[in-house]
Amino acid sequence: MTGRRDVHHAIRIARAEVIRELRGATGDRRRVIGLLMVGLFYGSGLLFALPAVYALGQATGTVQSIPYLGGIATVAPVSMVVLSIFRTSQQIGTIDSEELVLLTVHPRAVVLGVIGAEVVQSMLWFGVPIGLIATAFALGIGAPTLPVTAGLVLLPLFCWATVWGYAGGIGMLRLFRWLPGLKQLLKIGWALALLPIIVGSQYIGTAIADRTFSIAGLLETLAFEPLQSYVELAFVGTELFHSPSIGAIGVLGGLVALTPVGLAVATRQATTFWFTDDPAPEQPQRTERSVGGFEAPQPFGSTSAGAIAWGHLVRAVRQPQEFAHLMIMLVMLGPAVAPIVQVDGNVGPIVAAIGVVVGTYLAGAAFGLNPLGDDRPAFPLLLLTEAGPRTLVWSRVIAGLAIGAPIAFLIPLGSIVAGTPALFAVGFAVVGCGMCLTAAMFAVGIGAVYPIYEEQEYWGTETVVPSTGIMMVYFWVVAGGTVIGLILTWVVLTGAGSLSLLIAAGVGVYLLLTALVPYGSYRYAIRRYRTYTLE
Repeated sequence: MTGRRDVHHAIRIARAEVIRELRGATGDRRRVIGLLMVGLFYGSGLLFALPAVYALGQATGTVQSIPYLGGIATVAPVSMVVLSIFRTSQQIGTIDSEELVLLTVHPRAVVLGVIGAEVVQSMLWFGVPIGLIATAFALGIGAPTLPVTAGLVLLPLFCWATVWGYAGGIGMLRLFRWLPGLKQLLKIGWALALLPIIVGSQYIGTAIADRTFSIAGLLETLAFEPLQSYVELAFVGTELFHSPSIGAIGVLGGLVALTPVGLAVATRQATTFWFTDDPAPEQPQRTERSVGGFEAPQPFGSTSAGAIAWGHLVRAVRQPQEFAHLMIMLVMLGPAVAPIVQVDGNVGPIVAAIGVVVGTYLAGAAFGLNPLGDDRPAFPLLLLTEAGPRTLVWSRVIAGLAIGAPIAFLIPLGSIVAGTPALFAVGFAVVGCGMCLTAAMFAVGIGAVYPIYEEQEYWGTETVVPSTGIMMVYFWVVAGGTVIGLILTWVVLTGAGSLSLLIAAGVGVYLLLTALVPYGSYRYAIRRYRTYTLE
């Protein structure tokens, strides 16, 4: 095949990939709403930033006076390459209908098409906000050509970062193929490092507020002069630009020269990856079958719901990827863990409270946030059993309690060694067990509102995960309700404060909602199971 023919096929592949991504992003109402929410969140922030950028443009006299330009010019290309490596290793390392496409066109055309689609998407995701910022800055300095020159400067950078990021991502996939245990090790390491990173971010925020740490100083330290000079080429034709430096010309030449080299490396890597089998194909393991049936230990085996709950727990142990959605708890837990290491006094009550919140969250989140989606593969069998909808829903409540209740009960009691008074530890433990029951009942109902059936990539694992909106609503409702309950428990045990009529009414409303909302949610889940139909 000639190079012109490869380019022709690459354009068609890139167009198909971009259209497929757009259809995937707008394929159903849930994704459209999520996309609109993301656009609203970041768009509102950008809208408030544009006047500041315009004012900065009016106040700028030289390129060197633009704050953080050198650091951003250095960090941005590195971030783009890392992002491209991550996307390649997670999403675009393989293509749809791979066997058919590779039998039709040359691998070089496929690589060109995929990389071209990535460049277009990068320009859409990053180019639009950068273009708006450049336009606002251009209006501030009175240089209407700045958006055009900025686009011309960024295009070689986008191409270079995408090409080498794709090559690096394919290289990682080849490494994972030869060392399959390395991928699992990296997942575990990332999960273990996430909480310290989040806790460390709290220290960084405090240090920035105390002016003991300066972002400007860090960016100035990271600044690489040739890259900064290259970014300054975007100001060609304005009063801020005088003459190009040798470093800027060198970077531009390097980007232009290294992009085809990276394309050749990416093509070779992808060809080897696509046309090479695994070095040691996995042999199907023979599963030993029990002739005595499935027997649940006591106390689970005393009821049908308990036996099914035991089955949920066993399946979760055998398939731990079903707990991938619980990783979001680490993101939320970090800001709460940071005070423990910052408080100089008694940290026991904080430990007890966090234990109750974590246990309560897990009681519902572990098995209740997507009951219909999790049970759908087994529905033809479940509908033929004697277990009714109430038993199926209650089994998920029991399974969640088996994980959350011990945490909510034992951590407050264990916090006695950290300084929690015994009365408060027992009170928190008892309240925590009650909160676990309400959270588990609430979760099965809210999870049945919007079930998710299809598998998707989540934290590097292919699994069926609950809706992100459902997870966020559940977290804030349960966490907020649990914290209020713990505060009321603390007030009752200490005897602090006076009980006015208004406070008594508020407590009564809280207790009423805590009892009725989970029960109504539980009843709704039973009705959803009872009215479920197989399509």
